[in-house]
Amino acid sequence: MNVLLPHQDAWLFTTLHLNPGKETVLLLHGGPGVPEGLTFVRKYLARQFQVLSFHQRGTLMSPCRSQDYSLDRYLSDITCLAGHFRLERFHLLGHSWGGLYAQLYAQRNPNRLLSLFLANPASGTGTHWKEMSLEIARYNQRKSTWWEWLAMNAHAGLGLLGRDQGYRGFFRQALLNFSRGFKEVYPEQFALHCIKAQPINRTVKAILSHPELSPGQDPSCPVTVVYGQQDIYGESMRHVVQRYPKARFAFLPTCGHIPWSHNQPAFLEVLNGHFRIS
Repeated sequence: MNVLLPHQDAWLFTTLHLNPGKETVLLLHGGPGVPEGLTFVRKYLARQFQVLSFHQRGTLMSPCRSQDYSLDRYLSDITCLAGHFRLERFHLLGHSWGGLYAQLYAQRNPNRLLSLFLANPASGTGTHWKEMSLEIARYNQRKSTWWEWLAMNAHAGLGLLGRDQGYRGFFRQALLNFSRGFKEVYPEQFALHCIKAQPINRTVKAILSHPELSPGQDPSCPVTVVYGQQDIYGESMRHVVQRYPKARFAFLPTCGHIPWSHNQPAFLEVLNGHFRIS
């Protein structure tokens, strides 16, 4: 079931996989500004849960009239969805940037969560984001040919100047790099043609200006964090480890940034354990 929900300055294109009587899992896609990318996870969880996903503000079918991409507005979007579907508590699953989005929500609203599942989450806000971004740049350089790396930098520059095509070219190469060298059992789908520069630039600006998330958090619900052993991050992952000292961490072998595609059996073992799927 697809619904276009009005929320103050934005419309949120939302997909609900109905499963009456079951707990709800809310999915947060990556990017920022790169919709979709969680098709396997959505289909898999929908067999035993009610699954809710949406295009984040300013992406694909969720226009944002005010062009406000502050993190407070992002968090209010989740509150809007929870209110509309009458969700007192729910599971939250985020991938990449969506994993940081989920951490921000968990810090602000820990009592709303049944559990928190972070798949390859971004390392944090402020200086943590800067550190992580440099690691991703080095990863992309290693994975690219000289010409591909040159083109990536040119596309990124155009994106920073507000050109949608710039970021589309950048993310097209980045996603190729993320799976280069891995055997893909489920090639994931990302809506690259809908990427827009303004949501990306303004969201990244908001992330950089936000204070670092505090270490030693306890959301009072089960927390699982999954990374690939050959993920796009480096030492900055330590910030997430320090942030959730009581969480279950899994570093999957022969796996990069898209674990359900690169090492699906290992990923499903962790996912099933977290959600108690037999």
